[in-house]
Amino acid sequence: MTITISEQAFLELMEEAEETAQHDPFDPLDVTCKYPKQLGQGYFRFLELRPGLNLEIYNIRLRDRLIINCPESHNFIEYHFHLFGEHEDKYATVSDKEYAIYGSGCTPRGKIDGPEQKALEVTICIEPEIFQSFFSNSTEQFTAELRSLIRPIDREYYTRVATLTPIMQNVLSHILRCPYRGITKRIYMEAKALELVSLTLNEEDEMQTSARRAPQSLKPETVERIYRAKAILLQNLHNPPSLVSLAQQVCLSDRTLKQGFRQVFGTTVFGYLHDYRLEQARQLLETGDMNVSEVGQTIGFASRSYFAIAFKKKFGRNPKDYQQHKRFF
Repeated sequence: MTITISEQAFLELMEEAEETAQHDPFDPLDVTCKYPKQLGQGYFRFLELRPGLNLEIYNIRLRDRLIINCPESHNFIEYHFHLFGEHEDKYATVSDKEYAIYGSGCTPRGKIDGPEQKALEVTICIEPEIFQSFFSNSTEQFTAELRSLIRPIDREYYTRVATLTPIMQNVLSHILRCPYRGITKRIYMEAKALELVSLTLNEEDEMQTSARRAPQSLKPETVERIYRAKAILLQNLHNPPSLVSLAQQVCLSDRTLKQGFRQVFGTTVFGYLHDYRLEQARQLLETGDMNVSEVGQTIGFASRSYFAIAFKKKFGRNPKDYQQHKRFF
């Protein structure tokens, strides 16, 4: 069965659900509501971290396929982090362990399509003026690297979908399991929300650097397929596909993928995967939330000894020494 409703009708159902709202007794701007029973079950949580910066958590089960018809509108900057569940709109399909960025600007008329599913999603919404205020003293950097995220209302918004990194998943886990209350909680949640934004900005910067590196001899559709290959690779850290299988999944020959990947990213397919795993391991070790074995398993190293050798070769210390060193410096 499919439920098709207008965005206005959906918002009215959400407003009705607010009658079930439970306010955090220590924070009136932290509200949890039951999801509209006409559409499914579960809850959504809304936190206003500061004016113009909101955090939303959706833990729901849709009982039917849900299509929401949306009119043209003007966006905040939005970050949608899907721990599980998927949705599709005119410009993006977001699945398990992926995130989507939607810049500000004009959102054309379209629809949001979600299948019958269980979904857990964290969303961050930022007004363009608040986002831009972080770069008030670095206009040149903002113009060069981030201008696509803020567009005037007469231009269609920017969107990008990418894989959740292990460090992003770790930050999301902190948000979902926040142990604090009151003002401490608000500071903690805002810090974690901005940490997620900073991690996506770092990936945005790396993507633009790679795009500048890509030779003009590569067709745009080939570059797009190479990026898709990278996404598939990172979605399968524990069981990466072979080069031949990966090439087939993105409709390229293995030779084109092999050569093009090196041209775009400056290394081989599996050299990129190896370096990515180690960089994610470094970041996870610095958080101090996991021991060495847990970090190795999280980023896809089956052998602890091989992980230790590879880590020391790249960073000059074995993982345990590196983690202990970071605790003191």
